[in-house]
Amino acid sequence: MAESSGSPHHLLYKQVNSPPWKEAFRQGCLQRMRNNRDKLLDKYRQTGGNMPVRVSNRLLVEEVMEEEWNSLQSVENCPEGLTQLGLPVDLSVLEEIQQELCDEEKSIINEYETSLQFDENCLNIMLTEWEANPLICPVCIKFNLRIIDSVVMCQCGLFIPFHSPELTEQKLRACLEDNINEHSLHCPCTPAFSVTDGAEEKPSLLMSCLVGL
Repeated sequence: MAESSGSPHHLLYKQVNSPPWKEAFRQGCLQRMRNNRDKLLDKYRQTGGNMPVRVSNRLLVEEVMEEEWNSLQSVENCPEGLTQLGLPVDLSVLEEIQQELCDEEKSIINEYETSLQFDENCLNIMLTEWEANPLICPVCIKFNLRIIDSVVMCQCGLFIPFHSPELTEQKLRACLEDNINEHSLHCPCTPAFSVTDGAEEKPSLLMSCLVGL
């Protein structure tokens, strides 16, 4: 004769093999871990990424589990059978969930490190391209131009305030190249650049050609 679904043996079997609170607790812990991603990464950054693997893989795990456990045991949320579950089964289930949380924490940290590495690679590429193609001062043809706070300057003494926050080295390079290319269409000589004295108005960059003088 089959046992009724409410028999003590059936209830014990159900508790041991699939605790009624296990899935709720597991899902709650995972959700807390994901919601606390920023907090986890802050903790990770504070360690400088130099903590032992055993420690760094549990930066937030125990805190998350304790918070969710307290939530499950609250009067309005206490799951059926939680207080009836035996201690050995409790430890087994908690260790299983703890390992899953450690894996989730490690996954979040790995994703963060991958993102950092990608950003660093992009920056290195940009710096390499910039160093390989510096914007040479057209006046002295010796030093590199710099734009700081909308002011174009060079070690040779060139100092031209443009008062334009949109001005970048890329835009200035494009402007110089466009003017030189346009000049080359009509004259085979290389133009020269100088800076106006700015006695009556702000100094500016002047392109001239000996052929046209």
